[in-house]
Amino acid sequence: MSLQKIRQMVQQGEGEMIEFKRKVAHPEKIIREIVAFANTSGGNLLIGVDDNGTIPGIKFAEEEMYVLEKAIEKWCRPHIAYKAEIVPVTGSKFVVSYHIPESDRKPHYIIEEGTVAVMTGKNLKQRSGKKWGQAYVRFEDKSLQASREMWQILRRKRKEKDIKFNFGEKEKMLMQYLDQHTSVTVRQFAEAARLPIRNASQTLVLLVLANVLKVIPREKEDIYILKFS
Repeated sequence: MSLQKIRQMVQQGEGEMIEFKRKVAHPEKIIREIVAFANTSGGNLLIGVDDNGTIPGIKFAEEEMYVLEKAIEKWCRPHIAYKAEIVPVTGSKFVVSYHIPESDRKPHYIIEEGTVAVMTGKNLKQRSGKKWGQAYVRFEDKSLQASREMWQILRRKRKEKDIKFNFGEKEKMLMQYLDQHTSVTVRQFAEAARLPIRNASQTLVLLVLANVLKVIPREKEDIYILKFS
């Protein structure tokens, strides 16, 4: 990749498929962006670019790459494919470009260190270990923690094809609600249809998988809209 191409990408600004980082100061946070790109539509992570669009570059590009790639290897599951390039900015400064394609192995997630319970004989003991962490998805210029519904959608989209559903009373009520409000959340649907949250969640997930609805991730609560309207 050329410096000219980097500048063209920077001019677009951060968005669903572009993220800037000044340097690899906190790799545990940067890998969220990588996971989010892999779980969504892919994207480009540029190390050595400020949020304001300037390109100061970094001096020790290979060291920064080593730190980030060790974090990816250690904490990201399943393995994420990516392509990394070092692009000279000046004689001593560089930008590191990571291209992360949309994955066919999603959902990807970040494992976390924590305390796990282990049964030893008749005694329950605590010991340090790794536990399942969080998946992330990309929306606009943010990497958001995937909701329970989004996790299911990512997982089932990869495994299941030609999803079918029965258009029953609750689906009819959902369509009536969307005629009036254009979007709905799990909680709103549960209240409108007088359903348990679990049933409302399952119905919305199924309709996304059947290409009837589109899910839009949000920080607090995902929203659902008709895919074709």
